[in-house]
Amino acid sequence: MASPGGVPRLVLLVSGKRKSGKDFVAEALRSRLGADVCAVLRLSSPLKERYAQENGLDFQRLLDASVYKETYRRDMIRWGEEKRQADPGCFCRKVVEGVSQPVWLVSDTRRASDIQWFREAYGAVTQTVRVVALEQSRQQRGWVFTAGVDDAESECGLDNFGAFDWVIENHGDEQHLEEQLEDLVAFVHSRL
Repeated sequence: MASPGGVPRLVLLVSGKRKSGKDFVAEALRSRLGADVCAVLRLSSPLKERYAQENGLDFQRLLDASVYKETYRRDMIRWGEEKRQADPGCFCRKVVEGVSQPVWLVSDTRRASDIQWFREAYGAVTQTVRVVALEQSRQQRGWVFTAGVDDAESECGLDNFGAFDWVIENHGDEQHLEEQLEDLVAFVHSRL
């Protein structure tokens, strides 16, 4: 498969449950690597943009952690699943367009089909990163189980994925998290 974006030196596919800290970890890595080296890509951005266009909604408000987004979350998940059924790589192709940095951090990888697409497009430079957090830690960050969301493929699609290349434990121990991030940053530097 031809690569639709630039040619990355490393693609990190970050996954995890809601409120596990995927975005926090991605931003922490980008801040350590620098924006000129690392681009944080969100598969949900092109999904939300198209969903907003087709439904007359405010795209910017769908991007934040607001009640507005939560109001539409279930239908947006259903809509996104329909689009992926028709074309599993539709949002993956869109998110890499025009990216020039050598390190790509996809902060919201949620499905085996996302991983498969990136592996087929970019091969051996693709690494999986799973962010895990205890349920108690997630609850402290505002997570509450929501039927139709937390039991949907968008949250459970990678539960039985198998071995991830990296597992980042984000249970609230800042020193332990920092040590793990340092190891991952050292790995990234070894690939540049």
